[in-house]
Amino acid sequence: MNAYSPADGHGIHAEVGDQIVVGGPSVGKPGRDGEVIALHHDDGTPPYDVRWSDTGRTSVFFPGPDAHVRHLHDGPGTSRHEKRPYGAMPSR
Repeated sequence: MNAYSPADGHGIHAEVGDQIVVGGPSVGKPGRDGEVIALHHDDGTPPYDVRWSDTGRTSVFFPGPDAHVRHLHDGPGTSRHEKRPYGAMPSR
């Protein structure tokens, strides 16, 4: 999996099935994660409907600076987002 978290906070994109990971509240504390189950915009920009792994609940999520997206792969080494001209580019 590749993680995408733009340094300037712009351009975050996700697709249904991607994982949202939010940093912990303080150093050494675990954060939380969830699965994107629905998009509000066709281009993959926020907000997202996320089902959180710690509670099983779904909420509308607007990513902050401590959030990033883990993109799932269709096959080995190829991110689905590399196929989209305006999609997220995985970090290398």
